[in-house]
Amino acid sequence: MKKLLLIVDPQIDFISGSLSVGGADEAMKKLGEYIGQHDGEYVLKVVTTDWHPYHHCSFKDQGGPWPAHCVQNTIGAAISEHLVAPLNETKGDFCVLRKGDNEATEEYSIFKNSYSKIMLGQMIKDMDQVDVCGIAGDICVLNTLKDGIALYGKEKFNVLTDFCPSLDGGKALSDYLKELGK
Repeated sequence: MKKLLLIVDPQIDFISGSLSVGGADEAMKKLGEYIGQHDGEYVLKVVTTDWHPYHHCSFKDQGGPWPAHCVQNTIGAAISEHLVAPLNETKGDFCVLRKGDNEATEEYSIFKNSYSKIMLGQMIKDMDQVDVCGIAGDICVLNTLKDGIALYGKEKFNVLTDFCPSLDGGKALSDYLKELGK
């Protein structure tokens, strides 16, 4: 079985920065351990990242709902230290896809970014299963999952809920998975 691991936005600002999610650091630590324990299980490991310009539309200073976060080339936009070694030291290719890089567009889902949608689509079409996890479960993970299912069908996706810390305690993601019968 060819599997892809899709990790949504495991970034410092969502772990301990300006838009931190409770339990995110521990979840990313456990995800790093999981990746090590499943060495060779994934043909490909993809990390998505918010990569916002300094004046992004989602920031409160620009009239958006969120504090400034994951600004391009800042520490807050970096990937969790718990994941860097496991992603690079285990078998299977590893790449990063960016979203939210246009200051006038909000992209909770990686599939909303036209370039990343094409790149990820080329990767997904060859996979039997896509395991999805990341931060925040109720926002970017959920939106990525919904868009992925709309494009490729629910059978292709599996959610690693232990590695999906959420602002709402996991309710929205759990409710959606129940709707899907997963």
